[in-house]
Amino acid sequence: MDSLPYRATRKTSATFMSLLIRAASVIKLGRAQLRRCARQIQYLILNEGLGAFTDKIRTKLSEAIRPRTFLWHVFPSDVLQADLTKPPVEDVPTVKVGEAISLNWIVGPAGPGSGGHTTIFRTIRYLQEQGYLNRVYFYDPYGGDRKYYEDIARSHYGITCEIGDVSQGLADAHGVIATCWPTAYAAFNAPCRGKRFYFIQDYEPYFYPVGTNSALAENTYRMNFHGITAGRWLSEKLATEYGMVTDWFPFGCDTARYRIDPAAHRSGVAFYARAGTPRRAVEIGLLALELFAKRQPHIELHLFGQQLGSLPFAYTNHGLVSPDKLNQIYNTCFAGLSLSLTNVSLVPHEMLACGCIPVVNDADHNRIVLDNANVRYASLLPHALADAIEAIVTTPGFELASRRAAESVKSTSWALAGAAVEKALRQAILHPRTSLQCDSLIKQTDPNNAKLIVTR
Repeated sequence: MDSLPYRATRKTSATFMSLLIRAASVIKLGRAQLRRCARQIQYLILNEGLGAFTDKIRTKLSEAIRPRTFLWHVFPSDVLQADLTKPPVEDVPTVKVGEAISLNWIVGPAGPGSGGHTTIFRTIRYLQEQGYLNRVYFYDPYGGDRKYYEDIARSHYGITCEIGDVSQGLADAHGVIATCWPTAYAAFNAPCRGKRFYFIQDYEPYFYPVGTNSALAENTYRMNFHGITAGRWLSEKLATEYGMVTDWFPFGCDTARYRIDPAAHRSGVAFYARAGTPRRAVEIGLLALELFAKRQPHIELHLFGQQLGSLPFAYTNHGLVSPDKLNQIYNTCFAGLSLSLTNVSLVPHEMLACGCIPVVNDADHNRIVLDNANVRYASLLPHALADAIEAIVTTPGFELASRRAAESVKSTSWALAGAAVEKALRQAILHPRTSLQCDSLIKQTDPNNAKLIVTR
């Protein structure tokens, strides 16, 4: 038999050898990984450029430092408090003779340049001119500086009415208006008096992958609010799928700012390339422009919305621009590419006003809202979009088509949009629908005010 010291020595040797084997295996694996990384780096730099390599590094770093906790866009306490199985009974104060209709607007925070906030605050200013008493209440689950957002609302958006914070409570009003899905929870829970409205500019569940945020957003359409939507598509969708009572307002266009310049020389194509907004399908648009650039290399490509890196075609990157600069860009372009997978953006109307023909992905939500024969629709395929752009650029007598496009939106204004919102609010507050009118879903079109009236 082996002696005890000998057995201990042999066991120690075996352990040491095992450690050496493991170390060698780790070193071998490490070398293999280093060689793999070196080949990958070489491939990225040689085939896609240094920018692709740095983007990959930044993506990996952002994933590494990203918080693992869920990002709440609404206070969880508001979700817990909102029992949608027991909706509160509306208590709407009577509007006395000579009294101004009062409205509480619950608004999320935003910096300058937000299209959604521009429409909200533009509507508030219009209603104020019509004699309404408006109050703005910020709802901010991100812990921002309310004073900063108040300064932005006043200096950038021209708001002069009272501004408060939801956490400090809402005064009684004739109407309480949610303006995005997180604010709907605040409107639902607020103990103040007032008819509940929902100013809806897009179908917000589409903003997220299927999950908690999309479900929480969708549930707000079940809160029994009176919807006032941007365009007819949203109005019909919410009425049909959720039984909401809805009115809609037409998209406006600032034709004093966006207008055709007869002296401008057109030589390019514009693209609203805001990659940070997935619903604008920027990547598909860039593929379409890559195809187009190979066919028509002499046509200049103008990208705006945000700064982009290296692309496989030559282009001018304007980034985030002012409306006046955007007007100049549109007037130098034959066509503009504007894609949307949800409610259409304001860009196509602005392009039309400048005589720039918009190419838009063919979808019901775009056709219904735009409703303009000068818009060119194409399937959401790179080749189809490139074909549509090329057809515009090579159109004989383009000047005539350009003038027709500008004329088609000449009567479009935000005053008409504001008037539609005002009429919907006034009708719902002064003449609320009775329960007898809520027995069935009835749709009527009001041609005089371009509204869809849905009664449950």
